[in-house]
Amino acid sequence: MKLAGKRPAALIVAALLVLGAAVWALWPASPPVRGFDQAIQVVDGPRDDQHVTLDTTFFPPAGGGKAPAVLLAHGFGGSKRSVRDEAVRLAQAGYAVLTWSARGFGASTGQIALNSPDYEVKDVRQLIDWVAKRPEVLLDSAGDPRLGMAGGSYGGAITLMAAAYDNRIDAIVPQITWYDLADALFPDATGEGPGKGVFKRMWAGLFFSRAVDSPLAPGAGGLGGGLGGGPADGRAATGSADLGAQAQEVRCGRFLPEICQMYQQVAETGRATSGAVETLRRSSPISVPGKIRVPSLLIQGKHDSLFPLGHADANARAIAATGAPVEVAWFDGGHDGGDTETDWVADRTIGWFGHWLKKDGSPLGDAFTVTRDGGRDPGTRRPVLVHAGTGRYPGLSGTAQSSVQIAGPDQQVASPPGGSPASISTVPGVGGLLGNFGGAGLSIDMPGQSATFDSAPLTAPLEVTGAPVVNIRVHGEGEVTLFAKLYDVGGQRPALPQGLVAPLRVTASEAGTPVSVTLPAIDYRFDVGHRLRVVLSTTDMGYASPTAPAVHRVGLTSQILAVPTDASLRAAAAGLAWWAWALPLAALAVAAVLLLLGRGRRTDEPDPELAGVPLQITGLTKKYRDGELAVDDLSFRVEHGQVLGLLGPNGAGKTTTMRMLMGLIHPDAGEIRIFGHRVTPGASVLSRLGSFVEGPGFLPHLTGRENLDLYWRATGRPRDDAHMEEALEIAALGSALDRAVRTYSQGMRQRLAIAQAMLGLPDLLVLDEPTNGLDPPQIAEMRKVLIRYAAHGRTVIVSSHMLAEVEQTCDHVVMMHRGRLVTAGPVSDLLVGAVSSNGSKGRLEDVFLDLIGEKA
Repeated sequence: MKLAGKRPAALIVAALLVLGAAVWALWPASPPVRGFDQAIQVVDGPRDDQHVTLDTTFFPPAGGGKAPAVLLAHGFGGSKRSVRDEAVRLAQAGYAVLTWSARGFGASTGQIALNSPDYEVKDVRQLIDWVAKRPEVLLDSAGDPRLGMAGGSYGGAITLMAAAYDNRIDAIVPQITWYDLADALFPDATGEGPGKGVFKRMWAGLFFSRAVDSPLAPGAGGLGGGLGGGPADGRAATGSADLGAQAQEVRCGRFLPEICQMYQQVAETGRATSGAVETLRRSSPISVPGKIRVPSLLIQGKHDSLFPLGHADANARAIAATGAPVEVAWFDGGHDGGDTETDWVADRTIGWFGHWLKKDGSPLGDAFTVTRDGGRDPGTRRPVLVHAGTGRYPGLSGTAQSSVQIAGPDQQVASPPGGSPASISTVPGVGGLLGNFGGAGLSIDMPGQSATFDSAPLTAPLEVTGAPVVNIRVHGEGEVTLFAKLYDVGGQRPALPQGLVAPLRVTASEAGTPVSVTLPAIDYRFDVGHRLRVVLSTTDMGYASPTAPAVHRVGLTSQILAVPTDASLRAAAAGLAWWAWALPLAALAVAAVLLLLGRGRRTDEPDPELAGVPLQITGLTKKYRDGELAVDDLSFRVEHGQVLGLLGPNGAGKTTTMRMLMGLIHPDAGEIRIFGHRVTPGASVLSRLGSFVEGPGFLPHLTGRENLDLYWRATGRPRDDAHMEEALEIAALGSALDRAVRTYSQGMRQRLAIAQAMLGLPDLLVLDEPTNGLDPPQIAEMRKVLIRYAAHGRTVIVSSHMLAEVEQTCDHVVMMHRGRLVTAGPVSDLLVGAVSSNGSKGRLEDVFLDLIGEKA
């Protein structure tokens, strides 16, 4: 971001805020988050005789002091590393966070027991014991830790199970997880339970195969990670149509032997035994009715054929029955792809814990929230997401029911020999590989194997929220497996919302066996002119199908398709996500405040003796909120034409200094002058400063070119003053400039941000870690760019902890350590006489370590 033009301060600050750079900058930087690895010994097993070592990492709260604790669990196939980013974000928000690799995963010992009360749940209880003894953790009046727990998929299930067995847990955020693991692997759309359910062969195969090798690859599977990896790490099941059978031939790996034996048995028969149902349910919230009594935010994915929305619904109803507060959110992601909405999910999680753990007044969300298609951005024509909310969770039956008439004659459906070729609804993981289609683009119904029933074209739009119900009749002899689907017919090809299917088994009769079929829960809009289509197929690639050939006849018992709706759901904004509209409005409001603050400080006259000095800092001091000094009596001067390196390790105070330099936060003492003018919010001299500090901030749905253009237009300066071509040459993004920024890598975002800082060719350019995310050739080119930039009569300040890179780029340095100045001067002078630890010619790093007393 860059301050540009002698325009009103409101425009300047608005431009900054539009690009997301001033919201976080209104207060001092938090100290860096550091994790401490710890091996924790636990004892578990039915007889408490199994000794297991859990590989953990503890993250103290970034602000110091005592804070509530959060246990953060990973997904199946992952490890503690899978959730590191989420842990750091929570620690930055002021929580003490513990991550761990579950037994049987990562570097932890033991065998996988599927979140059993005798194994994984006991492990978590002992982790809570460990956390309770940490001096950083806030205790409540009973002496127990103030504690929350969160996790996705496998980690979401242990979150729920631990809350049922340990009343020290005060709030939870389980995500994309199960209520009944037996039902998840053996679903039945008639409501008769997993004993009659259809085996989810491909998902179960992925589940098993991720744990047959020892050691397990850590994979992904954090809050968005999945059982069996899936889209979280891109390792999908393509080409593995018979994983269920294949798994019979491999060893158990890290599963407990009884789990392995159970799997081999059900994979062989395709049916759930009573023992399998009992084992799977012991690791499920269905086994602990009434025991989860804490505030619960349940986040479930709309694109999820493994744990569909019905599992979150069942958890919500069970927890709400105890009187505990519950919020339910259906977001756009899931095990089958979609948009992970990482930031939105993280914000909801932090807000939930803020309200129930910190008790800081963080507002709660709506009781029910759904991510929806917000249409197309008018500028880019790309889809955007909005969040619709309502104050009451309606369940899967909605707040109202619409009756849609469907019609079609009785139709013969054939079950092919060997169950092949099979129809396709969702192939696990493939949605994530093919652009996050979530299975909608992969649906195929084999001719002769399916019955189809259509509605008339809709005369008004229909927003379905919940699980539709259709009543059918099946004629013939013996048992038949069917897969029910609801299509949207109206585009180039029928779309299967979220790629979901409802399996069922029916014992047919000559007179016709009536069956009420609950279709998958969805949130989906059917547009005017489109038709609803119900399809019943005899095969699905993801499920086990009977191998004996057979022919049955399927018809409708009733021509009414019962469709749940919820008219109370309202989105905050249409067309763009709410924040895209809110930022400009917030910008104007904050700009007005800062403008007034700036006007109140204009009594300072410029110092004519410093008119040619790009930067002079005198006695600069800034404290964190806890009183610790971030910058301590800092003074230095930068001359015209220099490339100056502001050096120091993480936490040295570099970024805080740069924020004060930009006028975004106030020093507690001292002053900063740019070309003789004292820096205050809205000061006109900031028009001569270009800066990029602590990460790029762009509108993700716009292209790189559109972001630069929008930024410059927000400054109010003529387009010709932008020197856009020079900036684009620096970015060297090629055709990527015309792609949405959300598709950029970290290095691409970094280069675009540096180009943005150079728009208008400012006299003073300030860059924070400009080479982060760049590869070696790009770093070398950036080095040349900065040197050339200063050679043309301008000044560059580069903040970095990479001393070797600064040594090759900068001619002057200012070294900081723990907020204080260590030394300042020309690089060449500092290197004179310097000697490394091995006796060779010294480096800047050797000089720095020697000065701070840490030389090896």
